Amino acid sequence: MQYTKGSLGRVFLLKFEDDDVLIDRLSAFARKERIKAAAMIFIGALKKGDLVTGPKLPVIPPSPNKLTFKDGWEAMGIGTIFTNSKGPQIHIHTGMGKKDKVLTGCLRGKSKVFLVIEAVLLELKGIKAGKEIDPATGLNLLKIL
Repeated sequence: MQYTKGSLGRVFLLKFEDDDVLIDRLSAFARKERIKAAAMIFIGALKKGDLVTGPKLPVIPPSPNKLTFKDGWEAMGIGTIFTNSKGPQIHIHTGMGKKDKVLTGCLRGKSKVFLVIEAVLLELKGIKAGKEIDPATGLNLLKIL
């Protein structure tokens, strides 16, 4: 295990609206506010999008199970932002439900908001960390500097 220590900076309340592409809007916000490191929690609904629901097999490098969802799902999640030379790197995991079905996974791509997502974003100050491609896994992983 590795770790670093910091403190809380600014606290933001975000309201994402119907048809917002969640990751795109969050990335634009992080750029505008010059956020280098943050944690986020959210509740609301997602209209359609993509999830990675774990690896096909527990081997390194992993081959992801990719899943597309549509038709509106209740959602709650947690995520992080760490900025590197390519900009904000956003990692969101969400649990979603619709009728008697439940999905859990890593939100990807152009996933769209249905009605509203309310989020609280906590900026992390003094954290020396970033994201970079890990050669062993091929994944964009946290690196504590």
